[in-house]
Amino acid sequence: MPDTVLITTADRVRFVLLNRPDRHNAFDDAVIRELTAAFEAVAAEPDIRAVVLAAQGKSFSAGGDLNWMRRSADYSPAENLADAKALARLMQVVDGCPKPVLGLVQGAAYGGGVGLVACCDLVVAAEDARFCLSEVKLGLAPAVISPYVVRAIGARASRRFFLTAEVFDAATAERLGLVHEVVPSSRLAERRDAWLRQFKANAPGGMAAAKVLARRAAEEPLGQDLIDWTAERIAELRASDEGREGIRAFLEKRKPNWTNDCCYSDRSEEGSRRNDEVSRRGRDNNSL
Repeated sequence: MPDTVLITTADRVRFVLLNRPDRHNAFDDAVIRELTAAFEAVAAEPDIRAVVLAAQGKSFSAGGDLNWMRRSADYSPAENLADAKALARLMQVVDGCPKPVLGLVQGAAYGGGVGLVACCDLVVAAEDARFCLSEVKLGLAPAVISPYVVRAIGARASRRFFLTAEVFDAATAERLGLVHEVVPSSRLAERRDAWLRQFKANAPGGMAAAKVLARRAAEEPLGQDLIDWTAERIAELRASDEGREGIRAFLEKRKPNWTNDCCYSDRSEEGSRRNDEVSRRGRDNNSL
């Protein structure tokens, strides 16, 4: 049986690829376990600078696998809760990953697939991408993904799309804030590489701190506790080795040291071959 999630690393980027194209990359308990493990692992790897979450085949993810949902109907209440908590944990680890997470979306992103999209930091969608929060058609609700989707598109839009289960296109997803850029499918690999270069020019620790800041500033009311906490964070970052190096490099008009050992365009013969292959697969399959 082929792996349901493919994991590779190139030039300090971790590629996490959903690999059930015959099932439109729908998840079941095995996919959830593998994805969760992949993101838990990368969070602890200091050499990884960014994560790409993408999918093989025509669809990003059709959401929950029907066979998995059929099995869950016969679970005990305790088993059902454990199953739901496993999916909730997946969303939590993707959202909380300290590395920038770049999502690439083609074809269908339905149900939990929309949840994964909402957990990414930056999302590029192909023009053919389609989105749907379809749970109510099955007598369910978008429960564990709701905090991430509501944060991405807002409460008002969430009410509409949670209740109607209507399909919306990539342009609408961009307008709502669910995705950040819409391009022809032939340009997904090109835009992936451009955003990775952008991430890798930035300080790893600074980006990790920025993710925490963005989340906490959005969730907490503006009060003295939040103001004090943000002041403490910038004071700590200024005094850190990375902060000192960044300021010193700016004043000395040179690149900081975190850019010296990490460049997405590998100029070696082997690196060129690998980058060409990654780009070819992106063009041919809308995948990595």
